[in-house]
Amino acid sequence: MEEQPCVGVTMASVRALVERKEALEKKIQELHDELQEQNGVGMNEPLVDAEDYPRSDIDVYRVRNARRDIICLQNDHKVIMGEIEQGLHILHSNDNPETYQRGPQVYSNPHTMPRPFASVDTVTAGSPAHTAGLKPGDGIVGFGSVTLENFQGLQNISFVVQHSEGKGVNVRVLRDENLLGLTVVPQKWNGRGLLGCILLPCKT
Repeated sequence: MEEQPCVGVTMASVRALVERKEALEKKIQELHDELQEQNGVGMNEPLVDAEDYPRSDIDVYRVRNARRDIICLQNDHKVIMGEIEQGLHILHSNDNPETYQRGPQVYSNPHTMPRPFASVDTVTAGSPAHTAGLKPGDGIVGFGSVTLENFQGLQNISFVVQHSEGKGVNVRVLRDENLLGLTVVPQKWNGRGLLGCILLPCKT
C-alpha cells in the first residue's frame, strides 16, 4: 500500500481514514487471536524445533501465512496513521496560522461578527485550556478545522482534540465583542481529559 498525498482533505475524509484504521486494528487483533487459539503461538515464537525441523505441534504453513498477513496489515496501519496526521495538519494549517500566535490576539472588529457554535462553560486552573487563555463565556467560532458550517455536535471537537494530542490547535473565540485567536495544546495533565474545560453547544 503506497502512501498517497492528502488532496482535497476534509474532516469527512479524515474520519474515513480513522474508520479504516480501526477496521485494520480489529482485523490484526482477530488474526492474533486466531494464532493463539489454533496454534498457541504469536509473532515471535520459533517455528522449528531444537534440531531445526519444522515443529510438528503447530500448522507451520498457516502460522507463516497469518504472520505475513499481520505484518502487511501493520504496514498499512502505519501508512494510514501517517495520512491521518498529515490530513489533520493540513486542516489546521488552512486556518491562516499567521493570526494564531500564542496568547490572545485581538482582531479588527468586522461589521458582522461570526456566530459561535459552542461556548466555554468552565475552565480548570492549570489545565491546557487555562494555559491557552480560554475563559468561561468565550464563544467558540473555530476549533481547528471545525467551523459553524461543518459543526454537528461536540463530538466534532472531541475528534480534533483526540487526534491532536501534543500539537497546537488554532481556536477562535468571541469575547466581549472581540474576535481572539488562541492556540491550545491538548495533552495529559493532572486533571481529566486533554483540555480541562467544559464546552456546551450553542442553541440554534
